[in-house]
Amino acid sequence: MTQNGPPEEPDSTADPDADRTYDRRSVLTGAGSIAVGGLVGSTGVASATPGRDPGPKKDEIIVGISAAVAGADVAREARDAVPGQADVVHANETIRYAVVEFPSDAPDHAREQFIEAITSSPAVEYAEPNVTVQSLLDPDDPYYDYQHAPQQIGCETAWETTRGSEDVVVAVVDQGIQYDHPALAGVVDDRIGADFVDGDGDPYPASDETHGTHVGGIAAGGTDDGTGHAGISDCSLLSVRALDGSGQGSLSDIADAIQWAADEGVDVVNLSLGVDGSYRTLTAACEYAADRGVLLVGAAGNDGADRVYSPAAEDTVVAVSALEDDDSLASFSNTGPEIELAAPGTRLVSSVTGNGYARMSGTSMAAPVVAGVAGLALSAHPELSRSELRKHLRATAVDVGLGDDEQGHGRVDAAAAVTTAPFSDRETGSDGDETNEGATGECGDETVTASASGALDGSGWWGETARYGYSLRTSDPCSATIAIDGPSGADFDLYVTTDGRSPSRWIHDESATGSGASESITVPLDGDEEFGIEVHATGGSGEYTLRIEERGR
Repeated sequence: MTQNGPPEEPDSTADPDADRTYDRRSVLTGAGSIAVGGLVGSTGVASATPGRDPGPKKDEIIVGISAAVAGADVAREARDAVPGQADVVHANETIRYAVVEFPSDAPDHAREQFIEAITSSPAVEYAEPNVTVQSLLDPDDPYYDYQHAPQQIGCETAWETTRGSEDVVVAVVDQGIQYDHPALAGVVDDRIGADFVDGDGDPYPASDETHGTHVGGIAAGGTDDGTGHAGISDCSLLSVRALDGSGQGSLSDIADAIQWAADEGVDVVNLSLGVDGSYRTLTAACEYAADRGVLLVGAAGNDGADRVYSPAAEDTVVAVSALEDDDSLASFSNTGPEIELAAPGTRLVSSVTGNGYARMSGTSMAAPVVAGVAGLALSAHPELSRSELRKHLRATAVDVGLGDDEQGHGRVDAAAAVTTAPFSDRETGSDGDETNEGATGECGDETVTASASGALDGSGWWGETARYGYSLRTSDPCSATIAIDGPSGADFDLYVTTDGRSPSRWIHDESATGSGASESITVPLDGDEEFGIEVHATGGSGEYTLRIEERGR
């Protein structure tokens, strides 16, 4: 993806009158002495493979190793599948992929033949280029003295209840956060973070790497402390450095960073970065994090186009578009059916490296607004699961009059997300338990249907899989039927989870399997479900149609 241009050099000072309205919390002092040793735990991948250059890695192929090869060493399986003398230069045992170096002077057709050759191995699930992922910033004038995002989304009301719990952790996968910045030092988690760029163990950005510090300062940063700017929340921050000084990083580094954050038990991961297209390594990393209860928030992209970049386009990620301060759509913001929420993204004031402050614009700025609100909501309602938190943010969003592909469920609202009781549309029974009105009655006439289609090649010994996500749309759900119809020449298995996790043949809540082209599952609903669906084909190839019929009372 083409970068929108480098950010302007920010001013190293801030207007002393800009945002000193509150003074209720002091900044942590001595932050520069925080130890950075031992930051990376044992999570199945090193922070950066020694000897690998940081940033984009254009001459590499990512090889996904099938989980069916139980107990196999990922690097060894990749090496066995690779023809010739290509080197395996990196491996992630948790997400199960290896990175193979490919000669830079090889023609394109040789790369295509290489991928075709290695995917013929039964141990290889997929192969794809180690593409470059780019920060999603639209730079603007750094001298801006007034914030509008917190006011626009009702943060003052939310802060009356909570400014964010230090037990709620927001990880920012980016250029790294200046963790001793006066505006951020008080909210940086004791673990500080991890470095996937140069492997020195310190996720501190270079002086010209402003993007991560700006993004991190929007999500969380010294609110009401009389210093600098006000972050959306005061939740704990983790700096996960995966982009280089140009704002670029390799697909494998981003995947490793997401996996590391999930293994560290964070609550929210902000992804103000993206790449045009869909990549299975990124899908696997996001599914891995979602399965571990992490809410992922992604920037839609800044081309002003009708397409949403990955990872925001992933089913497991909340895709965020950018708004102006009057709630109109920012001209640069990408749109599309994947958009889930909108947030302010123009001229946002936040911290930058060098202890300074600047204003920047982009969906990169809108995403951490949502991540910060997610932190506030989880601080106020710590009982929420990942899927419940996601639904709560949708339910409390404000319709600002834009199309669904521009605003999704609406503009995120911090006040409503904090002060509204989750699932407040439920009634409470005499025993104090939450119930649904009419839960014991018959399903009514409200029906919502959805469908998807595709093609699967199940002729190989292992078959082929497709996955989908689905969130309820009826006002008072009662039941849902998920059905698959395909050609008579193939057998289809259907696996479903009802909490949004990625299902598989080994992990699912419901399944319909057998030797047939048509399968269906019907499940009762109580209003909480978010479906994960896997379609697995064996014994033949062909097109299929997946149908969902949801009924309400």
